[in-house]
Amino acid sequence: MVGLGIAGMSAAIGLRRAGWTPVIVERAPERRTGGYFVGLFPEGRQAAVDLGIADHLHTRNPERATGANSWSVDRRGRRRPALGFLDQPGEPAAVLRGDIEAALWQSVTGVEVRFGTTPVEITEGPAEAEVLLEKAGARYRESFDLVVGADGMRSSVRRLVFGPDEDYLTTWKAMICAFQLKEQVPSYEASDSIIIARAKRAVWVFGLADHAPTALLTYRTTDIQEQFSGSRIDRLRSVFSGMDDPVVRHVLDSLEDAPDHLFDSVHQVRMSRWSTGRVVLVGDAAWCMNLYSGMGATSSLRGGAALSAALREHPDDLATALDAWEAGLRPFITKHQRTARLKQQMFVPSSRRAEALRSVLLGLVRRIRGRRPATGAGDPRARAMSGTSR
Repeated sequence: MVGLGIAGMSAAIGLRRAGWTPVIVERAPERRTGGYFVGLFPEGRQAAVDLGIADHLHTRNPERATGANSWSVDRRGRRRPALGFLDQPGEPAAVLRGDIEAALWQSVTGVEVRFGTTPVEITEGPAEAEVLLEKAGARYRESFDLVVGADGMRSSVRRLVFGPDEDYLTTWKAMICAFQLKEQVPSYEASDSIIIARAKRAVWVFGLADHAPTALLTYRTTDIQEQFSGSRIDRLRSVFSGMDDPVVRHVLDSLEDAPDHLFDSVHQVRMSRWSTGRVVLVGDAAWCMNLYSGMGATSSLRGGAALSAALREHPDDLATALDAWEAGLRPFITKHQRTARLKQQMFVPSSRRAEALRSVLLGLVRRIRGRRPATGAGDPRARAMSGTSR
């Protein structure tokens, strides 16, 4: 198992449930904590149940007040009630990436984890896969029945076995920067979410129930490589110059004090096949749907749970198990990869016309939803969610 993120730990738990003895190798010197906002959809919550981590999963959905929890700020600086990320169909649960990883970490107790270790070479054989591993400059070889690449969008396992990144990464001509705020934007309630979506650039603040909000800066660009030159903070201040709004100023100022942040280009991973022989890819390494899809954590959890089920169903035939796993999972992945283009327009409109259309459509949806009768706790239509806020 290569990678100690959501996909890697989900797959490790799934393998152990299927009777395997997983070993996890992780490039980082220690387990990462914290992280940005994640919406966990019903399929992800069900996968958490299937993997046995639901009782450990801490969710942070803000309590729904009489007024709105989400606000949209227009070009004149006026705030209006808005539909936020958590208002999507499926009623996603609000969590931090670290919340999911913490729940998974509790369930991988007893699994061997080797930090500061990377694969350098993978050689497949009929009965095993031989992996050349490197740690602190020393290299050694070890054989495994199955190698699982769960090492992210720029997967080293994928490069070693399937080929270079450019064969599989689709370019979306967009950038993201996600990080935790120390405190909420002044004049907003602690758990409020805030959306400022302009043509080709947008600022999102995701409010949480018992934690400071997280922020997302995203913008479109025709020159991806140029975005990685010079200071990231200077780059972002330049991109968002002209958006003279207190929310934007607060978020940019907060970035300078953030202990860590994610700054990267946006891609999807498209592969015709997620496995070959005794090597299989999961999570972003196999199908990265990108942040706009909102389904990264959900698909990673589901991938691990589905792998467990396939291996249990076909315990003596690895090839058949991997075929069944992919056949069952691919329609879900394909569907959400396709809808991510539309969601990108919701996150960061491509033009002033798209910005105006987005505003009209979301306003219409909000008015329609406002006319529907509310469902109370005693209503049989009211939906329960595993892992309630606590």
